[in-house]
Amino acid sequence: MVRTFRQILLLLLIVAGAPAVAPAQETAPSNSTAPAVPADPFGRETPRAAVTGLIEALAKRDYARAANYFDLPVQQDPRVLDGASELARRLQRLLDSGGSLTPFAGLSNEPGGRIDDNLPVDRELVGDLRIGEGEAPIFLVQREADGRRVWQISHDTIRRLMTVPAAQVVPLQPTAVPSVTVAGAPAEDWGLLVGIAALSFVVLRLLATLALTLMRRGITDPDSSGVYRFFHAALPPLSLFIAVIAFYGWAERLEVAIVARQTLLRYAGGVAAIALVWFGLRLVDAIADVTIARMTRRARRQAVSVVTLLRRAAKILLLVFSIVAVLDTFGIDVTTGIAALGIGGIALALGAQKTVENLVGSVTVIADRPVQVGDFCRVGDVVGTVEDVGIRSTRIRTNDRTIVTIPNGDFSSRQIENFAKRDRFLFNPVIRLDYDTPPDKIRAAVDLIEGALKGHDKVLQDGPRARFTNFGENALEVEIFAYIAVSDFGESTVIRQDLLLSIYEGLNDASIRLAVPARRLFFANDDRAEASDGAGEAPSGDLDRSSSSSTRNGVT
Repeated sequence: MVRTFRQILLLLLIVAGAPAVAPAQETAPSNSTAPAVPADPFGRETPRAAVTGLIEALAKRDYARAANYFDLPVQQDPRVLDGASELARRLQRLLDSGGSLTPFAGLSNEPGGRIDDNLPVDRELVGDLRIGEGEAPIFLVQREADGRRVWQISHDTIRRLMTVPAAQVVPLQPTAVPSVTVAGAPAEDWGLLVGIAALSFVVLRLLATLALTLMRRGITDPDSSGVYRFFHAALPPLSLFIAVIAFYGWAERLEVAIVARQTLLRYAGGVAAIALVWFGLRLVDAIADVTIARMTRRARRQAVSVVTLLRRAAKILLLVFSIVAVLDTFGIDVTTGIAALGIGGIALALGAQKTVENLVGSVTVIADRPVQVGDFCRVGDVVGTVEDVGIRSTRIRTNDRTIVTIPNGDFSSRQIENFAKRDRFLFNPVIRLDYDTPPDKIRAAVDLIEGALKGHDKVLQDGPRARFTNFGENALEVEIFAYIAVSDFGESTVIRQDLLLSIYEGLNDASIRLAVPARRLFFANDDRAEASDGAGEAPSGDLDRSSSSSTRNGVT
């Protein structure tokens, strides 16, 4: 058998040195359209697909199919195919005996392969073989096959396989109890790899728990400590991620079936992506909780809404990243899906224009901060206290104790008057004096009012004034202009009351009368005589035909 194999390999070496002869084909007319080239039936378009297809063929012990992944000059020759099948067996035994292949995530998924590996553009390094005391690289080369570009194991690697001593590739002697094969690999190999992965995670998780326990005992208030909250959020997912890294290191050193090793390393990449996303989610929550607590202590209620919005957006991005990574691990091409999502997102944005407008409005309200939760304000014709600034809308509690919900898109475009932002209150009443008040009394009234303003400690002393400004319709008008130096509305009403009472008491003591609104009405009777029944005399008790009345207290 060994001699026959050597003869076939010698034939391969001889044929490999000669150019491949292709059957003559008719030359298509230059003006004709070339037919579309179908996809490669063995999936060799990219280095990743070629290695994955080879592993699947080795798992099924389908060495005839595995022969198609070798760069053979004459694929149709049965002797060459038999020799290539033996090459596939040799490759599998060498890989099972300590050889290694680049994990799934590290293989290029581009038709042109990697261009940053300092290798020719048509050559790709995908693993190493352990031959004797040394190692031999496994190269893929890109070749033309049936009108398409495919990746196959190179001639250099084939020659190294043929020079391996027979003793190194002889299969192990069968044991008394046959090994149970699961998915193309012995069950004990699967168990060994899974056990190493689980043990790595358990050990690292216990170490993380011990570290957190020691840290908690050494910190007075761990719940408010940013350092403790960071490590509390980071250590569990980092334990999983480091366990995956350790599994990568251990798996490459174990002499286990390449099928089991390569399969678990492939899905370990997805677990690593999940660990990173888990770490990101916990870190986002920890940072958001610390920030919200700090903003709450500083009474910056608006910042809480900003942090909540950023937290949700970051979580959505992390979840999208994890879904893409997991789908890529299972070999699902997500490029087309991402492009479709981009087009669908544009269509969704056009269809949900109001929703997008409200989201943009919420960002404007949160960033500009015209009002905060608890502020008393006027928005359009709505007056009340802000109870919540959400992502879609803002809720205001009116003085009638009703809730008015205003979409943020509309809210941000309205005129907003924030009464809570006032640093002082205007005191601007008009005092109306009676027209019978003499000029000296008017001057006394002005001085008296200014004295009351300057004598109050809550009135700003940067120019409070009282001025006789107008001869009104029913009174002499004295206008007051001053500021009350408080920011609370309730307190301002108390001070306003004190000022008005002081002014009224001063005017009353000075015998200066305030004008009372008066209105005069004139009544006129007709001049026509009313005929009587016989004499034509006016009735007795007839009143004067013209009269007038005046009142200071209203309408008569």
